[in-house]
Amino acid sequence: MELHLERPLAVFDLETTGTRIGQDRIVQVAVVRLMPDGARNQWQSLVNPDVPIPEEASAVHGITDADVADAPRLEDLAQEILARLDGCDLAGFNVLRFDLPFLSEELYRLGITWDTSSVRVVDPLRIYHHFEKRDLSAATRFYLDREHDGAHDALADVQATLDVLLAQVARYRDLPRTVDALGDFCGDRKRALDAAGKLSFDDHGQLCLAFGKYKGWTLENIGHHDPGYLNWLMTKAELPASTMAIMKRSLADTRA
Repeated sequence: MELHLERPLAVFDLETTGTRIGQDRIVQVAVVRLMPDGARNQWQSLVNPDVPIPEEASAVHGITDADVADAPRLEDLAQEILARLDGCDLAGFNVLRFDLPFLSEELYRLGITWDTSSVRVVDPLRIYHHFEKRDLSAATRFYLDREHDGAHDALADVQATLDVLLAQVARYRDLPRTVDALGDFCGDRKRALDAAGKLSFDDHGQLCLAFGKYKGWTLENIGHHDPGYLNWLMTKAELPASTMAIMKRSLADTRA
């Protein structure tokens, strides 16, 4: 075996109700332990998240509410998961950015502190991105079959970006053909609308709060339901000026 191990390497993966760490829940966990002698042992379990699984999440991993109805809850599996990972270094695809912090936060929610400070973590996604570049120059070679000679010159970069986009639309027949649909494809409505991350879009594309007791509510709905809170929010809440400017503009548009 080319990979030299001093202790087992536990490769793990989570399927979840979404990607929001601290808010979404686990619906499946799997662990494969690679032993120093090359032997493997594997384990997996569905997890009842105690919340409905959104359709868009089921479309990704194929797990539905019916699948997890009789599955154990995370609190019933936590010690089993920790036992599977105990004494191991860790690995996983995008594990550093997603699976590791997601699992740590979910365990913490159950009152379990998972200390991984002495554990080494290997992420094949980071290795992939290191050796197989996914920058504009790589996209230009892949889609346009040419070198991007003006890399990091702003005008050359945007010209190449436009050419790559047009080539992508021409290549992938199931890729949308309108900017609205391409925006949905790229997940643009899931972005924060302000630098502080206090505002976001709801499922209908309306501006809403991304924090506090009215998280997910539009400003207009907050005003109807709790005008005192809206007044406090607009006059006394310590929000960045750029965030306030977007909120005031949104309110002006709804009242026009």
